[in-house]
Amino acid sequence: TRTEQSHDHVFIANADLQLFLNNKMCVLLHRVKKRKMADKVLPQRIRDLVPESQAYMDLLAFERKLDQTIARKRMEIQEAIKKPIMQKRKLRIYISNTYTPSKPEGEEVEKVSSWELRVEGKLLEEPGKQKRKFSSFFKSLVIELDKELYGPDNHLVEWHRMPTTQETDGFQVKRPGDVNVKCTLLLMLDHQPPQYKLDPRLARLLGVHTQTRASIMQALWLYIKNNKLQDSHEKEYINCNRYFRQIFGCPRMKFSEIPMKLAGLLQHPDPIIINHMISVDPTDQKKTACYDIDVEVDDPLKSQMNSFLSSTTNQQEIAALEIKIHETIEYINQLKTERDFMLSFNLKVSLMTDVTGNPEEERRAEFYQEAWVPEAVGRYVYSKVQQRRQELEQVLGIRLT
Repeated sequence: TRTEQSHDHVFIANADLQLFLNNKMCVLLHRVKKRKMADKVLPQRIRDLVPESQAYMDLLAFERKLDQTIARKRMEIQEAIKKPIMQKRKLRIYISNTYTPSKPEGEEVEKVSSWELRVEGKLLEEPGKQKRKFSSFFKSLVIELDKELYGPDNHLVEWHRMPTTQETDGFQVKRPGDVNVKCTLLLMLDHQPPQYKLDPRLARLLGVHTQTRASIMQALWLYIKNNKLQDSHEKEYINCNRYFRQIFGCPRMKFSEIPMKLAGLLQHPDPIIINHMISVDPTDQKKTACYDIDVEVDDPLKSQMNSFLSSTTNQQEIAALEIKIHETIEYINQLKTERDFMLSFNLKVSLMTDVTGNPEEERRAEFYQEAWVPEAVGRYVYSKVQQRRQELEQVLGIRLT
């Protein structure tokens, strides 16, 4: 409708206006930044008057190089933290159980024999650092008990990570029983970024078993490059050798087809399998089985990089010093202007009085507080006005009255 069209025009106009304002703001910020840098530079005439000011100019040039280096390093760090920075650590898993025998008959509360299995763990690291919860290392955990003892409906205990999962330091399983029980623990690590197990044929060909998708693609490209499988005329095509033909099922394929064909060759990684015996022997109650597995954790360097990028500790101090530098430069320029005026005024006085000045007296403030100064200033200002008047008459071509 016409109303909807008018709303669309208004929306487009507002969008264009916003884009224009954003571009204008970027230009203004660039100009302000450029102007501020220029404002910090001492004029050449001041540097000629004060040779020691060259030290300040050298510091300014060094600051410019330092700012460029810091900006380049910040960009490098921003690119680096986009990629996973991981390191391998040891996660120690503790598996233990307790056994509670049944109470003799005749007691008030009848109690059957039972056992409780505990699966806990911690990262082997220096004390005092922030501890990660045991469950945070896993995507799922399955405890499989003896099916003959507990039946098909009660022999599996499963935990799977969900968006609302609360992390825990361990898992407990309690069941009735008074005999030793065989159990199998299946632990699926939560890899970040996700990892995949390759098809055995492709894994042998590339020398990669379980890796991230990016690493698998890189290994595949290196194989294609080293074996010269890329078509020399049509660069977007790959000419499959006999191994590729067996794996991908085609004599030729495009690079763009690789992700889709590779998806069918990727599987979930194998779980970590631990076989354990739950003992009900009272003499074994204090025994704990320990297993060490390799896990990947964020490198501490990554958190240091993030804190460096987000740190504003020194920004306020640097901004205050920048303002102080600009104010000092403005004050120096003002003093230079006043000095030029006084020198010009002193020259006029000398011409009007036909007296050769004494530089030693003229550099003192008392010299300009004598009785003749007001009249000299009046004459000087009058001569400047007349000079400006003549300049305007020449420009306009008329005589001002």
